[in-house]
Amino acid sequence: MATDTLSPSVDESTGDQVLRSTRPDQRHRRGIGRWFVLAAAALFALLMLAPFVIMLLNAFKSPAEYSQDGPLSWPSHLYLDGVVAFWERVDFPQKLLNSIWISSAVAIGGTLLSLLNAYAIGVGKVKGRLWIIMLFLLANMLPQEALVYPLFTMAQQVGLSNSQWSVIIIFTVIQSAFGTYLLSSVLGTFPPALLEAAALDGATRWQILWKIVFPVVRPTLSVLMIFFFIWTWNEFFIPLVMLTTNATQTIPIALASLQGDRMMDATTTNAGALVSLVPAVIFFLIFQRTLTRGVTAGAVK
Repeated sequence: MATDTLSPSVDESTGDQVLRSTRPDQRHRRGIGRWFVLAAAALFALLMLAPFVIMLLNAFKSPAEYSQDGPLSWPSHLYLDGVVAFWERVDFPQKLLNSIWISSAVAIGGTLLSLLNAYAIGVGKVKGRLWIIMLFLLANMLPQEALVYPLFTMAQQVGLSNSQWSVIIIFTVIQSAFGTYLLSSVLGTFPPALLEAAALDGATRWQILWKIVFPVVRPTLSVLMIFFFIWTWNEFFIPLVMLTTNATQTIPIALASLQGDRMMDATTTNAGALVSLVPAVIFFLIFQRTLTRGVTAGAVK
């Protein structure tokens, strides 16, 4: 049986030296528990990376080798025809430019619209503020399948059929619903004394927004912009319905075009998925510091 040992320490409240009981065996058991948690986290990370490893193996494997050895075998030589076939078949540079343009426009427009809405709701203290926020939250929860038919009909009526602007407008509104819900809770705790002092100094509401409110919530806006860009980049269903020609389609639609009704070129599909993943990874590596630091930096002290 483990015995207690007494170690001297100083009581911070009284300043007197006291003896405290310590049990090294309990600390040792807690240390072992940490190692188990770390091992479980590492195992979970490996499971998450497994699909990407399989994609990487099959992206540089010939179709004959894939059929003969299976998807888990190591490629005998570097096979680049799948990457070249995907690049040329879907006109990847055009799809890349389309995805960047649509995602960037939605990220900027959705963030700006979220800020204006949240400023009116959170700082302006409009009547029925809680019900308006709940309405934005419910709108964000609606499935896209329920929205696609009326949106497609309205796009045709206003002359935006097969136009990237239809996708930009739709996702700007959809993403801003979540942004408004998030920013309203942040701006609702904004110090009223600071706003009253600015108003007494003669600042207009527009000046209060851009000179006082915006610098405080700028880290949160940066996080929202990154999220909106990534979410829009990965969207598939609404762009598939709205964009009907190759010149306007995005990367997810290009990947879906590789799969037929009765057959699929697995190596070309994996090569296309790998090539399509590279821009998103580069974007994440560039803005990872902004993402990690901006989650809580916009809180008002």
